[in-house]
Amino acid sequence: MNKEKLSKMNFSTRAVHAGYKPNEYGALATPIYQTSTFIFDSAEQGGRRFALEEEGYIYTRLGNPTSSQV
Repeated sequence: MNKEKLSKMNFSTRAVHAGYKPNEYGALATPIYQTSTFIFDSAEQGGRRFALEEEGYIYTRLGNPTSSQV
């Protein structure tokens, strides 16, 4: 949704859509990611994420793309 179209909407509608970023697959609604773990490019990357030296998802109870949207 572009900013011009959004600015013409009622406050309640804008509040619901605030911060919305279309996902890479073009879904209109925020997808629900039903996974427990995430893949890493390497063991080193996994180590950095678990050591909190690099941002990214590691285990869904700690965060996932769905909870980040909420």
